[in-house]
Amino acid sequence: MTNGNEKWVFERDKSALMVIDMQNDFVLDGAIMEVKEAKHQLPKIKNLIAKCRELNVPVLYTVHETDAALNPLEIAAFPHLKNAGMRTGTAGVEVVDELGPQPEDVIIRKKRFSAFYQTDLDLILRNMRDSSIDTIIVCGTVTNICCESTARDAFFRDYKVVFGSDICSALTPEAHEATLANMDIFGRVLDCESIIEALDNGKG
Repeated sequence: MTNGNEKWVFERDKSALMVIDMQNDFVLDGAIMEVKEAKHQLPKIKNLIAKCRELNVPVLYTVHETDAALNPLEIAAFPHLKNAGMRTGTAGVEVVDELGPQPEDVIIRKKRFSAFYQTDLDLILRNMRDSSIDTIIVCGTVTNICCESTARDAFFRDYKVVFGSDICSALTPEAHEATLANMDIFGRVLDCESIIEALDNGKG
């Protein structure tokens, strides 16, 4: 799938993969913030991560952590998180075993939906590969919350955004599709197969 916005191409050697919030508290059955579609996308995301590692494309993970004192508006939106869930130091905030980060990967721990907000993500990206990173590939959950927030913030910082249409997950199909429509402005929408093909070719 593509939205037809091909005003720019992305190059493998200038790209990094962002795996957004694929944590136990979002992915596992019965988890406090379970996104049911997320676990179904694990095989595709795992394949994309493997391809990136094979081609020396940096892989970065985000993990979202909630604190009742520091995230009052988030708790208001998700009141079931008031006393439990997404807490620093718990197993729930860690990336699911199927996608386990490797020592060479980067983990960004965040307190807001965007992976750029009050983190070192921008600094890290701008110093990777002699400052040549200009593109992020976005996959993970939740499509219309942390994935979209990160994609928008990347655009504001002049990164090209490749948004995975079948490797991001939301609580409803409607929310997912609305974000894909928004990406007509903020990036390019490609399915996982197309992203892997572009990485194999060196550009897409």
